Amino acid sequence: MTRDKALRLLDLVELLGGAPNEGPIAGTAPTMPNRALSRLEKVQLVIQKNFPLIWFSSKDIQSVYEQELKEPVSLSTISTYLSRMATKGILLRTGTSNNLKYKTAPNISPAIKQRIMK
Repeated sequence: MTRDKALRLLDLVELLGGAPNEGPIAGTAPTMPNRALSRLEKVQLVIQKNFPLIWFSSKDIQSVYEQELKEPVSLSTISTYLSRMATKGILLRTGTSNNLKYKTAPNISPAIKQRIMK
């Protein structure tokens, strides 16, 4: 079993709701809680810190994630998280399937959100 296959297996376990990734992020943001963060929470923090207002790709997130957190993450894991966040309305998504771009969704009041959902 190669290192890459082991990382993919761990990503799959985490995506399916298994154990969260170990260890807190040291020094990435002053508001970090003093507990172990899941990989999804780490991705959200990377987005909030580095891409609060601009469009980004999954490759952008992967690159910054690995540089700041000093831990590998597969592109498919990042893509899955971004897709889920877009489905939940946390992110906006545009582009073709092989060139998706994301952006943090503006805050919308609950009343307006209900009108959009109808």
